[in-house]
Amino acid sequence: MADAIAESSVQSRPAVAIPANAIAAILDGPPVAEPAAHRRMPWRLLAILAAAGGLAAATPAILARFDSGAARDPFANHPSHTVARQDLTISVTETATLSSDENVDIRCDVRGGSTIIELVADGSQVKVGDTIVVLDSAKISEDLTAQKIALEKARAAQIQAEKDHAAAVIAVEEYAEGTFRKEQHKLRSDLTGARERLQANRNLVTHFEKMFRKGYITPQELEKHKSAAERAKLDEDTATIALDVLERFTKPKMMTELESKRDANAAKKESETAALTLETLKLERLEQQLAKCRITAPKDGVVIYPPTPRWDRDGGIKIGAKVNEAQTILQLPDLSTMRADVGVHESRVEKIRPGMRARIDVQGNQFTGSVTKVATRPNSTGYMDTAKRYEVRVKIDDQSPLLRPGLTAEVEIVVAALEAVIAVPVAAVAEQRGSHVCAVQKAGGVERRTVKLGEASEAFVEITSGLEPGEVVLLNPRAVLGDALPEGDGNPTRDHHGDGGANPGLRTPAAARS
Repeated sequence: MADAIAESSVQSRPAVAIPANAIAAILDGPPVAEPAAHRRMPWRLLAILAAAGGLAAATPAILARFDSGAARDPFANHPSHTVARQDLTISVTETATLSSDENVDIRCDVRGGSTIIELVADGSQVKVGDTIVVLDSAKISEDLTAQKIALEKARAAQIQAEKDHAAAVIAVEEYAEGTFRKEQHKLRSDLTGARERLQANRNLVTHFEKMFRKGYITPQELEKHKSAAERAKLDEDTATIALDVLERFTKPKMMTELESKRDANAAKKESETAALTLETLKLERLEQQLAKCRITAPKDGVVIYPPTPRWDRDGGIKIGAKVNEAQTILQLPDLSTMRADVGVHESRVEKIRPGMRARIDVQGNQFTGSVTKVATRPNSTGYMDTAKRYEVRVKIDDQSPLLRPGLTAEVEIVVAALEAVIAVPVAAVAEQRGSHVCAVQKAGGVERRTVKLGEASEAFVEITSGLEPGEVVLLNPRAVLGDALPEGDGNPTRDHHGDGGANPGLRTPAAARS
């Protein structure tokens, strides 16, 4: 039966060359000289051993013999890095949006906003004077017609007020220089006539008194002349009183009334004039609003639509969109003064200063620039955002038609350029119980080495102490270091595959995480 098993094994498994000395060692026999040519495995012999249960016991010994070379250097195939001095560039890389330093914003100047009914396409090349936006003007046209009617009514009222005021002014002059003087002259004439009649009657009374004493007239005739003298006296008094009333009371009263009416008409004239001015301004404003419904390009350039806010669910600027007063509809950027607006995380913004150089990647095209401004306050974030970002403006040195506002760019800001420093890959450093460690390869094992870190880039970290040029450090030290290994004991790491790289006491260094 063993022969059958052996024959079956020979037919089902490929021939494998195994050193004869290994087989001899398994059988506790003397070493067998290897022939020059490769020999096939005596499968009949192995089949017999397998049938007897000896092959399972012999397999570890065979594998150990085959793996003897790897046991001498267990980390020969582990990724490593040879420590050396090198130049290290420390930079901050973030995504940015391109914009122009000198944008001409085309805004909606229509009071209360309006609706877009015509719109030039995004990216269109326009000339000065070209119509680029037309806003709905139907409501303004209606208001303009109504305002013209109101203006004409105000003009009619103002004309009437002017004439009333002019008439009131004439009335004052008419009374003061005409009516009053006429009445005054009449009363003075009446007074003079009364005085003359009084004097004549008095003369007659004196004459008739002499005649009466001489007996030429009767007493009745004398009394008749005395009565006439008394009536003349009463007429004189009446004329005097009338003249006095005219000058002391009638004239001031009439002057006050006429002047009051004159002043009232003057005030009304001013009011109507102001109303006319106001209505005129309203008409002019509406005419200006109507003109602002058709927007033309103030200069030559490329039309750019402004970015759509996140809260705008209607899709931003388009035909039919409602725009508010003072809202930016279009932009005409100056493409010769482009910049990149970078949102830098709050953990990195302290490293950045104006004047630092930067590299800008726009759709695979490389440009250079420098930092011009670092915001002192973070940008507003949504209620779901937890990280704060600060706006950093990077002015682009180059001019290119490829640079257009709104494009996304990747900006690398060079924070520091270190020369000839010891640096290792970030993956070669781990943090263990508050210290940063490296796994330094030694003969037959590794040594746990505490290091001090300096600046770090995306891929490398500066080592200020703990390593020397020429030493070899293993990448992913968590896969080979154990918590209990004393530092620098010079012994190879034992059971270095035991934790499978999942040691909870080891993690990526803080410099690498930043």
